[in-house]
Amino acid sequence: MSGASPVLVVTRLDDATADVVIGELGRRSVPVVRLDPGDFPETVRVAARADGARLTGEVRTETRDLALDTIRSVYWRRPRPCSAPDGLDGSDADWCAQQARHGLGGILAALPGAHYVNHPWRNRATEYKPVQLTTAARCGLRVPPTLLTNDAERARRFLRDHGPAVYKPLYNGEYTARDGRSLTVWVEEVEASELDAGVGHTMHLFQSRVDKIADIRLTAVGDRLFAVRIDGAPGLDWRRSYDDLAYSLVDPPPDVARGVRDYLAAFGLTYGAFDFGLDAAGRWHWYECNPNGQFAWFPDAVTDRITAALADRLQYPDRDSR
Repeated sequence: MSGASPVLVVTRLDDATADVVIGELGRRSVPVVRLDPGDFPETVRVAARADGARLTGEVRTETRDLALDTIRSVYWRRPRPCSAPDGLDGSDADWCAQQARHGLGGILAALPGAHYVNHPWRNRATEYKPVQLTTAARCGLRVPPTLLTNDAERARRFLRDHGPAVYKPLYNGEYTARDGRSLTVWVEEVEASELDAGVGHTMHLFQSRVDKIADIRLTAVGDRLFAVRIDGAPGLDWRRSYDDLAYSLVDPPPDVARGVRDYLAAFGLTYGAFDFGLDAAGRWHWYECNPNGQFAWFPDAVTDRITAALADRLQYPDRDSR
């Protein structure tokens, strides 16, 4: 690819959030290359040379040739994992997938001079709820009392002392029923009497329930914060009822804005989607931060602002974000 330095978007084909950012970059005439590591090695070819302190070489997709040392920015979204070629199985397939992950994955994480939103290793470091919880509290954000345990009696005691309380998954990975249906584990209120020996099967997260009047999704792009109040959720987890929701842009309190920026700095993030509960006294209670959270489901007036902020970061990586 010749001309201006391209933006590399690392994601799968079905990614609506990446689509709107790519569309905005296209309107600005910024060259974009979209790459899904899940297409390697079938339709992606790579040749990278460790030349002193730099990586040089190229990546070839079905439609693009990309010189590694020309990339200005990387928008790391939701790629599929590297896989093995068709026809391999068992240990052979596992070995090839591991080599691909450490080879191609390592190349994409070491692009010379590129600005990452976010760097994949930074994203990975923030996936663990225990470090999220303690970091948020250290940054001055209000975190509800929380217990992580596989001890049913400890869990019952916590629910009695800090109830009403909710159960939350520690990680939202793929989960399917025996018939192949995709399952989602939602945030649910839980009583001490409901706990049984199943608590001992794995780690669980229990948290004091916030007496909220609304939810807040705050999307941070560098120093630019876009806080949206979400009203109308009939239950604890607003993701279960998008059609019932109403959205309005709000200004975060100064202490919350400061805490969010400190949180991003603690993890080395440029982007983060923060969830809060808003109580009747106007206090924001921190729930979590997704370093790669979606935003394209917001109304256009909100989505367009976040999209423009992201496009600015990717187009002008050296410019102050404020």
